[in-house]
Amino acid sequence: MNESFVIGLDFGSDSVRAVLVDSKNGQILASEVYWYPRWKKGAYCDPKINQFRQHPSDHLEGLEYTIKAILTQSGVNPTTVKAICVDTTGSSPMAVDQQGESLAFHPEFAENPNAMMILWKDHTAIAEAEQINELAKNWGGEDFTKYEGGIYSSEWFWAKILHVIREDECVKNTAYSWMEHCDYITSQLIGCKDLHKLKRSRCAAGHKAMWHESWGGLPDKAFLGTLDPYLSDLKERLYTQTYTSDFAAGRLGTEWAEKLGLSTDVVVSVGTFDAHAGAVGGQIAEGTLIKVMGTSTCDIMIADKAKLGNQLISGICGQVDGSVIPGAIGLEAGQSGFGDVLAWFKDLLLKPSIELIEQSKSLNEQQKTKLKRELEDQILVKLSKEAMALPVSESKIVSLDWINGRRTPDANQSLKGAIRNLTMGTNAAQVFKSLVESICFGSKTIVDRFRQEGVAVNAVIGLGGVAKKSPLVMQTLADVLNMPIKAASSEQAPALGAAMYASVAAGIHPSIQVAISTMGSGYDQIYEPIPSHVRIYQKRYEEYVSFGQFIEMGKVPRTSNTLKNLPKLEEDVSI
Repeated sequence: MNESFVIGLDFGSDSVRAVLVDSKNGQILASEVYWYPRWKKGAYCDPKINQFRQHPSDHLEGLEYTIKAILTQSGVNPTTVKAICVDTTGSSPMAVDQQGESLAFHPEFAENPNAMMILWKDHTAIAEAEQINELAKNWGGEDFTKYEGGIYSSEWFWAKILHVIREDECVKNTAYSWMEHCDYITSQLIGCKDLHKLKRSRCAAGHKAMWHESWGGLPDKAFLGTLDPYLSDLKERLYTQTYTSDFAAGRLGTEWAEKLGLSTDVVVSVGTFDAHAGAVGGQIAEGTLIKVMGTSTCDIMIADKAKLGNQLISGICGQVDGSVIPGAIGLEAGQSGFGDVLAWFKDLLLKPSIELIEQSKSLNEQQKTKLKRELEDQILVKLSKEAMALPVSESKIVSLDWINGRRTPDANQSLKGAIRNLTMGTNAAQVFKSLVESICFGSKTIVDRFRQEGVAVNAVIGLGGVAKKSPLVMQTLADVLNMPIKAASSEQAPALGAAMYASVAAGIHPSIQVAISTMGSGYDQIYEPIPSHVRIYQKRYEEYVSFGQFIEMGKVPRTSNTLKNLPKLEEDVSI
C-alpha cells in the first residue's frame, strides 16, 4: 500500500483535536489541540439559565490551527493526505444564511447568542421539548419520537430551533436554514454554497432531528406546523436524504486547501457525532457498550437489524440505521453530566480561593498565576487520592448526578442534582467520592435499561479523558456494574474513529469493519470488580434509585421488597 494518511478532526465541548493517522496501521503520527478562546471566557453563555452557546470562529480557527500543526509536526508530504472526517458534539445546531454561513458572521448578529451555535448542553428549550412530546403522543398521527426512545429532549435540534425563533424575531426572519455543527464544518471544508446539495449526517439527523426512512425523512409538515408554522416552512429548506460517514461529502474546496496547504483531491467524508466516531475508534462490536466519558457521556451500542427487527428501545437517545456502523442499528444513550459533575464540585471549592488569590496584596502577579495553576491542577488529584483511601463501606452519603438534567433513561432536563445524608463531620473527599459513585450509578441505570429492553450488554469499554485519567472512576464503575471495564489505549478515540471513516470514504479500506481491524489500537488496562465492593454498591444503588424517585416524583414508593426498609428521606435531603 502506498503511503496514505487520513485526518480525524474531533470537536469537543471545550476544544478541537486533530490527528494525522497512518491508514495502514492506525498509528497516530501527530496530534494537536486548540482550546476555544471565546468559550473559555464564557462568551455568549449564561449558566444560570442553562444557556451555552459557541461562536463558530472558535471552531474554524481551531480547524486551521490544528491541521496546520499536525502537518508541520509530522513532516509528511501533503500529497499523501487522502481524506478528512469531522466529528462534533451534538445536537449543536446553528442558524445559517442561504449560502450556509452562520448568522454569527453577519455584522448585525456579531454578539447575539441566538445566532451562535447552540451547544449540546444548552437546556433553554425545556418547555419546547415538553410541547414536542405532548404533541407527538396526542396529535393523532405518527409518533415521531418513537425511534428517539419515545421522549424528545431539550438538548436536540427541533426544540432548540423552536426556542430561538420564539425568543428572537430577527434571527427567525433572517435565517434561511439551520445546520448541525458536523454538517456546518463539513460544508465549510468542501466549500459548499448550496445547502440543498450538501450530504447531511445520518447520525445527526436520525438521533436528534427525528429523521427516519419509514416516514420519508424528517417529521410530517402538519406535525411541525402544529408546533409552529415556521418549522413547516423550514422543512423545505432542510433535507430529505441522509448519509452515513463512509460516504464522501465532497473534496476539499479551494479556500481551505490553500489555507491548510493540502490538495483539492483530499476527500472529505460526511460528518458525524463525536461519541459515534468514538465507538468506532474504540472498536465497537455487537454486545459491547462503548462508554465515551467526558463532560457528559454517550453510551453507544450496535444491534443487528434482523435481530432487533421492529423493536423500539424506550428511554434512550435514538436507534438509527448506520449511525455507527453502516448496515447495523446504532443505539445511543448517555448522561447529561459525567465529568461535568466532578468539574462542578472542583469549581465550587476553588472559585472563592481563586478570587482571594487574585485580590491578595501579599503575592505578586507571577506568584498568583503559579498558585492558581497549582490549585487548578492538583485539587482533583488530591480529592481522588483521598477518596480512593476511604473504605467503600464508610460513607452513607448518596448523591444524584442530575446537576445537568438526565439524558437516559427517560430524558428529563428539568431534574436537579441532590445530596443526601450530609453531617457536620462530612468532608470534601467524602462528598467527592459520593459524586463519583453517583455518575457510576447513572451508568448502571443505562445498562439496566438496555438489558430490560432485551439488548445484551456483555462487555463495557471506556473511552475519553476520564477513562484514561481516573482510576477512581473506572474502578468504581467496574464495582457498580459488576463487570470488567476495559480502557481503550487511544487517548483520541473519537478522532481516530473519524479517521477510520475518512479512510473508507476515500476508498483506502473497503468497509468500516476492515478499517477498525486494521487501524484499531486495542486496550491498555482492565478494571476488575472487587467482590466486597460489589455487594455494598448494590445496596447503595438501590438507595440511589429510591432517592431519585423521591426527587423526581416527590415520594418514595414503598411497595418494592428491596426498598421497603430504606429510611424516610424527607428528613435528610440536602438539595
